[in-house]
Amino acid sequence: MKKLLTLLGITLVVCALVYSQRATIAERLLERGLEANLGADKIDTLEDGLHLALCGAGGPLPAPNASGPCVAVVAGKSLFVVDVGTDSVRNLGRMGFQVGTVKAVFITHFHSDHIDTLGELGTIRWAAGDNTSPLPVHGPQGIERVVDGFNAAYAQDFVYRNTHHGDSVTPLSGAGLIAMPFSKPAMGELTTVYQGDGLLVEALAVDHSPVEPAVGYRFSYKGRTLLITGDTVKLANIKRFSEGIDLLVHEALAPNLVNMMNAAARKNGNAIMAKITHDILDYHASPVEAAETARDAGVKHLLYYHIVPPLVLPGQEALFLNGAENIFPDYTVGKDGVEFFLPANSDEVIQVSEGL
Repeated sequence: MKKLLTLLGITLVVCALVYSQRATIAERLLERGLEANLGADKIDTLEDGLHLALCGAGGPLPAPNASGPCVAVVAGKSLFVVDVGTDSVRNLGRMGFQVGTVKAVFITHFHSDHIDTLGELGTIRWAAGDNTSPLPVHGPQGIERVVDGFNAAYAQDFVYRNTHHGDSVTPLSGAGLIAMPFSKPAMGELTTVYQGDGLLVEALAVDHSPVEPAVGYRFSYKGRTLLITGDTVKLANIKRFSEGIDLLVHEALAPNLVNMMNAAARKNGNAIMAKITHDILDYHASPVEAAETARDAGVKHLLYYHIVPPLVLPGQEALFLNGAENIFPDYTVGKDGVEFFLPANSDEVIQVSEGL
């Protein structure tokens, strides 16, 4: 008993000392953390190949682990982003990527949840990176209007930051975005939208009617290929250009869960939500349909993203899949921070992170 009391006394003394020095301890930990984070770039640690990370796994509805749609792709040492949904830019930082190094953005279509953080991405890339030219934003015809709108909205911000920080940090030549438009390819065709340093990025037509234009993107680098669908229904064109690829990143909306939302909205007299949950069923693919495309195309792995509705309850993932796991078993249901690595000139598909 005496030993126990002595140990308890020592523990209390130690706790008291730690508590009294908490500010000093926090300061030292913060200094070390800042030194490590401000000097680190995750890309420097990556092996050669294609890397893919979900900076946003969700759709327009808020979710605890699925921000607005965003996919980061690293080819060699170059960082690209496909779509820029809510909180996705901050997720890039949380995952260890330096936003200032983003080389270009590819936009699939102009729904708000796919573009709403484009201005933030351009600003952080400019103010936190060594860039003297605007951020290239590739997209189908109409991207010019989107880019012009963001540049107009941030015009005063450009002036403030340049006045405050000067040309050495925020040269006006590097402010904002620059549109890189292309014509949506016909079904059965690919359009090259970017090529350099061994990377080829091609656009393909998808169907998100009445949203028009809408495209997906296929990335090819050193014998590895991945395809990001953007929003779409099940489509033969996606199957065609996914034949034998390593990773298919396919959007998915679960009709069974959305129908439950619709029933609840009607029961509660919420006519607006009842209409929305009815309408969205006709321009998205289901998890089962995405699995069928992956199976029929012979892809190595299927990654679900743009998850609708949000998965917030234990067991809800099984309801979301609704049997899709039996159609194509090599799948991952996306969360923010999920990462995959496709080593150069290999056939491996390696999941390196399960999420943030």
